[in-house]
Amino acid sequence: MFSRIVDTVMAFPILALLVVLASVLGPSVTVVTVIIGTTFWTGYARVVRADILSVREREYVLAARAIGVRAPRLIVRHMLPNILGPVTVLATLGVGGTIITEAALSFLGLGVQPPTSSWGRALNEARPHIIRYPHLAIFPGLMITLTVLAFNVIGDGLRDALDPRQRE
Repeated sequence: MFSRIVDTVMAFPILALLVVLASVLGPSVTVVTVIIGTTFWTGYARVVRADILSVREREYVLAARAIGVRAPRLIVRHMLPNILGPVTVLATLGVGGTIITEAALSFLGLGVQPPTSSWGRALNEARPHIIRYPHLAIFPGLMITLTVLAFNVIGDGLRDALDPRQRE
């Protein structure tokens, strides 16, 4: 049942869904946060489900079940530590997508509103002046790019550090 909900949410184009929700609910920081949170959780749900299905069939989990370890302790002691690595990496890599999504919504006028600043809104406001003052668009675009790149590099580093299959 839960997988069907995840599949249903993932079937919609995320940006189109975000635009519709933001235009219906109105632009604000809270609305953008809730909208992004309610649409981006599906990737995490899939990774957690796949990792749990994989971990629960490993020998140490089967052995713990065989000696009578109860489900809450089994989850906290054996399963949770083994899925935290991939979820942490996914969360770090997902920050970049979230930044780009918020910038896109703000560029379209459906994101955060003044006086709260947003790189997407700065790009939108620079659009009419781009021929004469290109730096107005270059710097916010460069900051978005560098920030997303930094989070992706951190995510790659975490993946290398937390993935036991990478170790020799």
